[in-house]
Amino acid sequence: MGLLSKLVSKFSSLTSGASPEALADFESELLTADLGPTLTREVMEAARKGRGELRERIASVLLAGLSPLSREIAASDRLTTILVIGVNGTGKTTTVAKLAARFQREGKSVLLTAADTFRAAAVEQLETWAKRIDVGFHKGSERADPAAVAFDGAKRAVEESFDIHLIDTAGRLHTESNLMSELAKVRRVVEKVAPVQETLLVLDATTGQNAIIQAKEFLAATPITGIVLTKMDGSAKGGAILAVERELKVPIKLIGIGEGLADLKPFDPEAFVAGLF
Repeated sequence: MGLLSKLVSKFSSLTSGASPEALADFESELLTADLGPTLTREVMEAARKGRGELRERIASVLLAGLSPLSREIAASDRLTTILVIGVNGTGKTTTVAKLAARFQREGKSVLLTAADTFRAAAVEQLETWAKRIDVGFHKGSERADPAAVAFDGAKRAVEESFDIHLIDTAGRLHTESNLMSELAKVRRVVEKVAPVQETLLVLDATTGQNAIIQAKEFLAATPITGIVLTKMDGSAKGGAILAVERELKVPIKLIGIGEGLADLKPFDPEAFVAGLF
C-alpha cells in the first residue's frame, strides 16, 4: 500500500470544518511520513481549504513544489563531463558504474576517473566495474590528490576523444569543511580542461530529512544540477524525497531501484506521487 494511501483513507472527509484534534492528528501523520515542516505546512493549508478530494489536494501540493527544471542528463556535442558527488555509503560509486553502463548502451564511449583517492576500496571498486562494463578507466597513484587525478582524467578524456567522462569524487562527510573545499577545487581544475555539464549529488533515500541537510552543505561547496536517489527499492521515506526537491529547487533526475547495472531509472514525479497513494 502506498505511503499516503492509509492517511488519505483515514482523513478522507477532512474539510475546513474539521476539528482541531483531527487537523492536529493529520499534521502529525504527515510529519511521520517525513514530509518535513515546510511541505507539511503547505499540505495542511490545502487540507483546510476543503475543496475537492483530499487525495487530489495533496497530490497538487506535492507536484507544485517540485522543480520545473529539466530532468534529462545534460549532454555536449563533444565531451560530456559529469561529476558525481556524495557521502560514503550512499551508493555513489555504484551509481557511477550504472551511469557508465547506461551511456555505453546508448553507443557512447565512456571514461571513468577514480578521484575518490581517500578510500582505496572505492578506486578498486570502480576499476572492477570498468573492467566488467568494458569502459575506459583512469586512476592516479595511491593517496594521490583528488583534484590532480580528476585533472589528468579530464586531459585524457579530451585527448582520446571520449564521449562521456564520469568522475567519481571523494566520498566525504558534508560536515568536513576541508573536504568540501577539495570538492570545489576538483571542479575548478577539471574546468580548466573541459566544461562540467552535470554535477550529480547522490543521496540515500532511506536517510529521510538528513538527506536535505547533506544536500545543503554540498550546494554551499559547488553548484548541483541534479540529484540521484539510491536505495529506492527498500524502506525509502517517500515524503523526504519530495521535501529534498522542494527545499533545494534541484531536480531529481535518476533513482536507483536495485543493485543491477540496469537498475537506474529516470525519475517521473507524476508516477512517483501517484505511487504514494
